[in-house]
Amino acid sequence: MGFSITVKNLAWIDGTKDDPEDLCLHGHAIAVIGSRTLEYENAAVSSTALYLLRTLTEDHQRYQDTQIHPCQMLPCCGHMFIADATLDNVDIGCCPNGEDWAVYHNENGTVSLMPDKDTEEIVSIEDYRAEVFRFADMIEDFYASCSPKKMPEIQSEINGYIAFWNEWHRRRGRSEYKVPF
Repeated sequence: MGFSITVKNLAWIDGTKDDPEDLCLHGHAIAVIGSRTLEYENAAVSSTALYLLRTLTEDHQRYQDTQIHPCQMLPCCGHMFIADATLDNVDIGCCPNGEDWAVYHNENGTVSLMPDKDTEEIVSIEDYRAEVFRFADMIEDFYASCSPKKMPEIQSEINGYIAFWNEWHRRRGRSEYKVPF
């Protein structure tokens, strides 16, 4: 059956289709993993896209199964971007609300997607990558269709946003792209 992810009603947190001051895109996210459908009405889909890009090379444990509490794949929020010293990677602050699934890489060129401990959908890495790229590109295209972003006044927040896009584009393989602001 495979894996698919889409989003309806893309908007900024105030519900508008264009807000130059909001850096975090939201929408009704729907992930289908085999016969299971996971959805979150107002997910921080910009964070979802980056988390999905990370899973192309890294495993992801479900929020419920770990002591370190990574953010969910369909997070309620992505309210704080914390850049590393080189602005290459970002940590995203989140809350415990959202929908999640695990992603594990197998040695045979597949990934296992597990919406719960008892359900596993195995997908080829090629098919998974294509779907992740399609979703990430849809989110990035929405950013590109909006007014340029007005950067916050606090340097750490600017750095977080720059690091977010730097990590995104490195993982997407688009080093020539510039930060959308």
